[in-house]
Amino acid sequence: MFGLTAGNVMMLLNASDTPIPHIPFTLFTFRLLWILRKKSGKTTVVDTLYRLTKDEEKDIEPTGNLTKIAMASGSTLYFDRGIFQSTKQRKVYYHVYTVAGQSRFSPLRKKIFKGTDGVIFVVDSQTHFFEDNIESLKELKNITRGQLIREIPLIVMINKQDLGEVIDEEDFKQVLKDEKLWFEPDDELYIWNPIIYKTCALYEKQNGIYRSFSECARRTGLYQIYGNGKAPVGDNFLKISKEIPDI
Repeated sequence: MFGLTAGNVMMLLNASDTPIPHIPFTLFTFRLLWILRKKSGKTTVVDTLYRLTKDEEKDIEPTGNLTKIAMASGSTLYFDRGIFQSTKQRKVYYHVYTVAGQSRFSPLRKKIFKGTDGVIFVVDSQTHFFEDNIESLKELKNITRGQLIREIPLIVMINKQDLGEVIDEEDFKQVLKDEKLWFEPDDELYIWNPIIYKTCALYEKQNGIYRSFSECARRTGLYQIYGNGKAPVGDNFLKISKEIPDI
């Protein structure tokens, strides 16, 4: 048993190799949603996740082909969708969605968001898209109406890190603070602050794609099991530390 200081709690929660918790249900389905500005790489992200989990031994595997509805340009027209199954808990499934980034599809993003259990927000890390990313985050806040982090775990991917002139974690952490999506150590939600991953979605250069998904899936499970659909804090978090000592 460890002392629950802010430092070691964050270290333990952020451990990327921590397994997804056991789900004590007959059948359980998680709905995970990637939110991204247009052309930020969302389809590439899902394509790479699909290939990684199909070709390599991971904790999840795809159950079929990806569903894509795209324009002639290749941009997402409505959404991309994939269904993944846990390889260790065969009755656990993850329904993964991305949605079109164009402004005219805002109503569609609101519709697809309903019933979402976890969110991965993908940032186009090129500096000239910085303000566009902020606007996309504000739209996400508007859609979620205060649910992010408190009821729905949030993970951030700073994508396209293989390109030049890109932002880093501290740049976007400040954005999260400005938008009140980052909590200080004296707040009980501090332990559930978003993890910010520096990523590249291209399969040949891929970095951080599976780790981002795995962490979102892990937190989603913990929210459902130990927080009854909310961020486990206080006694609920202590219960996690007792039942999953290697978390």
